Amino acid sequence: MQLFVNDLTVIDFSYLCPERGMVGESWIVDIILDGSLNEQSMVLDFGRVKKQIKRIIDDAVDHKLAVPAEHPYTNVTHHDDGNSHWVDFLRPNQRSIHLFCPADAFAFIDAQQVTMQSVTDYLRAVIKRELPENVQGLTLELRAEEIPGAFYHYTHGLKKHDGNCQRIAHGHRSRLYVALNGERNADLEQQWAQTWQDIYLGSEEDLAVIEQLQLSPVFAQKNLMVTTQTHMAYSYTADQGLFEILVPVAENYTIPTDSTVECIASYLAQSIKQEHPNDAVQVTGFEGVGKGAIGYA
Repeated sequence: MQLFVNDLTVIDFSYLCPERGMVGESWIVDIILDGSLNEQSMVLDFGRVKKQIKRIIDDAVDHKLAVPAEHPYTNVTHHDDGNSHWVDFLRPNQRSIHLFCPADAFAFIDAQQVTMQSVTDYLRAVIKRELPENVQGLTLELRAEEIPGAFYHYTHGLKKHDGNCQRIAHGHRSRLYVALNGERNADLEQQWAQTWQDIYLGSEEDLAVIEQLQLSPVFAQKNLMVTTQTHMAYSYTADQGLFEILVPVAENYTIPTDSTVECIASYLAQSIKQEHPNDAVQVTGFEGVGKGAIGYA
């Protein structure tokens, strides 16, 4: 007997990619369970699937940075406090990425690349440990939302958030609507989607001085050099701990506000208004799948 749940959850996270850098993603999760009927004549109660398995998936990947643990660029150093890690992703040509975060901010994927398949394998192993004995089989399908128009991948952190959004490197794959005087403008949508493709969106108030960051021992071991010409630095302390990140300048975009979807939609609307002062601007910014905010200018 098989039990299925489509659209069980959406995992919003980011991952490290050798070519693209830090990539924000939003993947929809479908699940099929194979098993015999239990004493309730069920494979597993739908309520339990939706709560327990969703929680397992969210705890494993959602709002985290997925790290390809077996890639040669990846260097992981554990801090003496036992609660934090350094991750140094040593891409060449001054495109390295460096983080210092609480351990829960990372998902270490045992693979050379973070892909739908490697994340599926990771999640399947985590979920199987907590399934009842009558469930013998588990099928997971991860899929991206079908978006016919413009979309972009972004990574950010929200230090004022009281949940996991405070993690400095989680992200989303988000569609974008821009309207001038009530009419969608595909050119502007594509323009901003291209500008923010695979981008780190940082907040001005979180900018930091590179020399004041807690740089990992890898910097001394490999004689690494980063400067304000090559990297942007951000640092903040939130409820879960200290979060720090160094990202390549070419893959960064700093905005003057927080990077909530409300602030993003407002920032885009105001920016577009400067270029089109005589038009009424409406921007619908999405935060992953099926949710977002609308900004006007």
